[in-house]
Amino acid sequence: MTDVEGGRDLERATFGGGCFWGVEAGFRRVKGVVATAAGFMGGHVPDPAYMQVCEEDTGHTEVVQVIFDPSVVSYEQLLMIFFDIHDPTTLEKQGPDVGRQFRFVIFYHSPEQKAAAEEALARLQNTGRIKNRITTAVEPASEFYMAEEYHQQFFEKCGRNYCAAPRSMDE
Repeated sequence: MTDVEGGRDLERATFGGGCFWGVEAGFRRVKGVVATAAGFMGGHVPDPAYMQVCEEDTGHTEVVQVIFDPSVVSYEQLLMIFFDIHDPTTLEKQGPDVGRQFRFVIFYHSPEQKAAAEEALARLQNTGRIKNRITTAVEPASEFYMAEEYHQQFFEKCGRNYCAAPRSMDE
């Protein structure tokens, strides 16, 4: 994808790491990330609304789609940031948020992203830094559905009192 105004070649990455409000806030602070969007991916209902996803009937996961400039920040660097802003060893739980829509998943958009994600997960598991088994999944990207406007850049609009802040924001 090319940024028409800036003439840059941009790439897309999609991450599910619990509540999308905090994950989006974590990625928005990264130099080289040019846009983020909170939304849903991986389900079977077209164009789901937030309340439908919360009822866990749609199969969707809360995700953040990240548009980035790979000449400034690499996909591998984004993966490391993702591992820092969520606990990759819990299943369908981040802070007080519990349920399938909060599962941890890396949705890849190319074979190269798939390979990089699998390699990063294996490397992280083998470092000894993570004591428990990593539960973060790697799955092909599917249709992305943007969440309602009030979910976009939620922390910037409303503060961090509504869901667990990513670990990197608590420093």
